[in-house]
This record gives sequence, C-alpha cells and structure tokens, in this order.
Amino acid sequence: MLRLTEPRAFGFPIERGRFCRYNSAMLKTGILNPHVLNLLARFRHTNMLVIADRGFPFWPQIETVDISLVDDVPTVLQVLHALRQQCVVGKAWMAKEFLKTNDIRTQASFATALKGLEVTREAHVDFKQRVPAAIGLIRTGDTTPYANVILESA
Repeated sequence: MLRLTEPRAFGFPIERGRFCRYNSAMLKTGILNPHVLNLLARFRHTNMLVIADRGFPFWPQIETVDISLVDDVPTVLQVLHALRQQCVVGKAWMAKEFLKTNDIRTQASFATALKGLEVTREAHVDFKQRVPAAIGLIRTGDTTPYANVILESA
C-alpha cells in the first residue's frame, strides 16, 4: 500500500524508467511548454520576465527559453496573451522606439494586450539594462521592431 507521504505516491520515479501509476495526468490547456511553465512557477512577487523578439541579444547570466520556430511564430503578442492568462502582472516596460517604428494598428494591439498594467516606455538602451535583473527571457520568432516587453509580477 502506498502512503501519501511517499514521493512515489505523487508520480515520482519508483526506479529508473518506471513511474507510479498515479502519474497519468497531462496538461490539456493553457501553456504546454515545460520550460515556460518552469519559468512561470518561479515568477513571484516583483520578479521580472522578458518576452523578446527573434533579434534580441542573449544574456548568459539569465535563463533563456527559445520558443522561436520561424519568422513570427510565435509572436511576442501571442506569448504575452498566454502569460497574462496564467499569472498576475502589475507592470511592464517597452522601448520608446516601438512607438516610432510601428504603425497604429500594431501599437493598438500591444496597448490592448497590456491593458490594466502600468506601462513604462524608455529608450531601448535603458530597457536592455533591466534585462539582467529578470528571472528569465522567452525568445520568440517575432519580427516586429522593438516588440520586446519586460513584465513584473504583481
């Protein structure tokens, strides 16, 4: 008989290559990527998380989850929508250059996705200085100029 205090009761490995029969659940909705889910599990009060376009620089000191597939798959907006359904965000940062290089329609899409958040726009060079303080970075395939967003959990 398995007791709930035993790790294997919760589906942990019993021995190499075998799992307890209770490990039959599988995610069916929401975010499915295990690396993104791992980041979200650590996205706590006042932590920051970066959602970046395909050309965003790499920082070796922070965890990067690269989910880019091809140009614009997925986009920053798609990832932003998925994350906002899974966690509570209070603040966001974007580069001022985003407003200068993108059309009204693109700007409106981002404004809608960030609705209800305190959004700070700053020079792209200043924006990038915030990145090392983030717990992680999700790199997308987005080709929208300056579409990068830093989120801070509420």
